[in-house]
Amino acid sequence: MKETTYTPNAPAPVGPYSQAVKVNGFVYTAGQLGIDPETGELAGSDIGSQTAQALANVREILAAAGCGIDDIVKVTLYVTHLRLFHEVNAVYGAFFADEGVTSPPARAIAEVSALPLGAQIEIDAIAAVPNQTQ
Repeated sequence: MKETTYTPNAPAPVGPYSQAVKVNGFVYTAGQLGIDPETGELAGSDIGSQTAQALANVREILAAAGCGIDDIVKVTLYVTHLRLFHEVNAVYGAFFADEGVTSPPARAIAEVSALPLGAQIEIDAIAAVPNQTQ
């Protein structure tokens, strides 16, 4: 059975989709931009600020679905400028370290021509629901 997740601690979807869907022991988040859920605006004009906020949004959505950062098995990053990879990687690495994750998830990164709302990064994740039999 498919279950959708919503939390006010992450931005409301900007289109007709769910923040996350839980099915068969996994949670699939929608792509998260670096939108501050309190203001509805991008957290900053730089990719580092947007990366930090997008990851925080993923964390809040996963928490609402009963998962934590350590439960993430796969992350996909979409960036508008691959040349900024080092900035993204620094924020990303610090985020997982700060969360106490010793074994980071698998990851892919792709450059895209544009993202909604002029964002520079979008992040989605797949997490395994803890203590749930497949």
